[in-house]
Amino acid sequence: MDEAVGLDVVEQRIGYRFQDSTLLARALVHASVASSRQESNERLEFLGDAVLGAVVCEHLYRRYPDDLEGALTKIKSNVVSRRVCAEVAIELGLADAVQLGKGMGSRAVLPQSLLAALFESIVGAVYLDGGLDPARELILRLLAARVDESARLGHQQNFKSVLQQSLQQRELGTPVYVVLDEAGPDHAKCFEVCVEVGGRRFASSKATSKKAAEQLAALEALVELGFVARSDAGEIRVVVDG
Repeated sequence: MDEAVGLDVVEQRIGYRFQDSTLLARALVHASVASSRQESNERLEFLGDAVLGAVVCEHLYRRYPDDLEGALTKIKSNVVSRRVCAEVAIELGLADAVQLGKGMGSRAVLPQSLLAALFESIVGAVYLDGGLDPARELILRLLAARVDESARLGHQQNFKSVLQQSLQQRELGTPVYVVLDEAGPDHAKCFEVCVEVGGRRFASSKATSKKAAEQLAALEALVELGFVARSDAGEIRVVVDG
């Protein structure tokens, strides 16, 4: 198996310099190569998961003061999901640094669960090394844009439901969601989906999950049909009551 990159490279990628580098080293040890489960990154993953959830929840509470618990929960569930954590791990190049057992195969095809655990372990390590403030800075630097995107692109508004009801009220037919393309490895898929209504095909949208792509495609159809207004800043306003 190819050699893992050094800890200094990881520090550069995550934008944090450790006082205790053994914490970072532990965060990068998978159970398949550790001498015992206690020596792996599993305990740091457990801690990091809790810190990640707390930081994102506080951020949502402060950023969206008018939203109720249900809406905040939907955004939080998406932002701290295994899929998103794995995407962040890929962006940071953490797969290049993880210590793996010989039977784990290539770093290029690591499972989503392992990649997500890497990110959570890093969060846990940063928290133990520097406290909550640097952990919060790291998390929000990497996830704040995803929080805003989740809120803007339909986790507070079910555009598929709005489109379905709007079309039914006007007897315009039933929306059909067509997958135009599916690309990328299993842990980082990209789906392109469009909506068809009565033979008319609307603009397509891309996302890292089929459900998200369908929501975005429904939004495109709503905008083209004039049922939803979208400002230049990306703000969404339902023009008709769905």
